[in-house]
Amino acid sequence: MELGFHLPVFDIDGGTTAIAGELARVGAAAEESGATWLSFMDHYFQIEPTGLPAESNMLEGYTTLGYLAAHTSRIDLGLLVTGVTYRHPGLLAKIVTTLDVLSGGRAVLGIGAAWFEREHQGMGVPFPPIAERFERLEETLQICGQMWDPENNGPFEGKHYSLAETLCSPQPIHRPKVLIGGGGERKTLRLVAQYGDACNLFGSSPEDVAHKLDVLRGHCDDLGRDYDAIRKTILANNPRPAPDTRDEFVRAMADYAKLGVQTVIVTPTTGSPAAWIEGMAPAVPQLADLG
Repeated sequence: MELGFHLPVFDIDGGTTAIAGELARVGAAAEESGATWLSFMDHYFQIEPTGLPAESNMLEGYTTLGYLAAHTSRIDLGLLVTGVTYRHPGLLAKIVTTLDVLSGGRAVLGIGAAWFEREHQGMGVPFPPIAERFERLEETLQICGQMWDPENNGPFEGKHYSLAETLCSPQPIHRPKVLIGGGGERKTLRLVAQYGDACNLFGSSPEDVAHKLDVLRGHCDDLGRDYDAIRKTILANNPRPAPDTRDEFVRAMADYAKLGVQTVIVTPTTGSPAAWIEGMAPAVPQLADLG
């Protein structure tokens, strides 16, 4: 089992002018730890699950990943997860391609159907009903796939998006893996089975995750997809681990490893996330021993 880090909080000790330097240290600490994943949220207001008010600091995700690309050399970079409503899919594919090229082939497209209505209203971004957001998500996955096919620069005609050309030059160094976030059994996990290279589930309990993976396996069977080809990842938040509970956290992950979960992602929520990551680093070899 591998370890990843996900940073949802930008209220950094020292204030706004300290953010850039701390994020550079985060990149160094994450790579030094041996972690394989580093991500940020795709939000413009802070979200309630962090325990912080909407007015707390938040940076735009892909700009932040571009900065981290220059301060790292090995770790995979992505958003957990891109809200499908925030960017036209053709532009999103180009943004992720740019990140991939500038990072030397380390970009991952994390994506989901979006949910934070207050943020959409506040920023003036249309927030369609959930059924339409899922339709847009599927078309976006199709468009990104076409944009990353160097043999197909032709048009795309969908219900919600129409592209005269799907030209994307340069192509990514490595075609970005697609990680679809969420555990919706009828729509989200079906999209994982059809389009995803990885899924991301909430680590609410081994029993819940086992059920979700069974549903995913069923969708794979229906679509003729190899279930084992999909990478299984979880966001550990029940309870959220910390350096002082690191050993307990590793023991708790053993049950998820038995289910085939390959990456567990943890979230520093302190004002000094680089030091927090350094404190979690000993978990990397311990998790690797779980299989």
